[in-house]
Amino acid sequence: MDKIFIAENGENMLSYRIRTKRQKKRMQYEDFDKYLIQLSKKEKELYQKIASLGSEPLIPPIQRGWKRTFVLREDVARITKAAFFEGILKKINTKAWSYRKDFKIKRRNRGRKIYVVSEQKLLSPLPEQFSRLGFNELEKKFFYESWNLEGKQLVKRLVFKDPSCFVLRTTPNMIDHIKRIDAELQSELQQLRNFLECRNYRRRLSKIKGDRYRWRFHDFEEQDEVYLYKNKTLKCILDRVKEDLLTLSGLI
Repeated sequence: MDKIFIAENGENMLSYRIRTKRQKKRMQYEDFDKYLIQLSKKEKELYQKIASLGSEPLIPPIQRGWKRTFVLREDVARITKAAFFEGILKKINTKAWSYRKDFKIKRRNRGRKIYVVSEQKLLSPLPEQFSRLGFNELEKKFFYESWNLEGKQLVKRLVFKDPSCFVLRTTPNMIDHIKRIDAELQSELQQLRNFLECRNYRRRLSKIKGDRYRWRFHDFEEQDEVYLYKNKTLKCILDRVKEDLLTLSGLI
């Protein structure tokens, strides 16, 4: 607090906690941060409310594309251990969807566009995931460890020894249930998201809450260096280089 103000009004004025201009400005920032945290909590509540609406039956059901999953091979399904392999399949089965029944995707071969059948494999879980799936000792004997190069590091996965026991089956993807929609909740959520995203408040929120994810932006100096000569004519670039050389020569 200003010493002249204290001298004029006495030291008793210190008990009134009169804030300086800087303190008032800081309080405004702190209040706005609290407001952003409240909006973040409200957004989470809206998501939970929308998720708790559940679904309702769709009459009549509609087909949207095709789905493909693994099933037991016919001869394996007739043996006495069919239930054993069925239990393994439930834990490592995968599902794929396509708008085409043949599950073909577009690829390029020497410049030509060709259609090839998309590849689908059984789940090869990581050791941590493998322990969570709950395999018993007998089922574990049907897996072996495999090291694969994923990205820039070697990753260990557990692979099923005899994948030929299962074959792919394509079935229509029927939709018989649809999510319930509340227009008021959707509108309120969209308005809140527009406020946070269009004004770039997500970055501030992540910094306040100490999230592990950080918004990464280049420093302004680095951006100036990168975009210094972008969309500039050759004459402007040469003039700028000339000015920089003259400035450096003057400093030296």
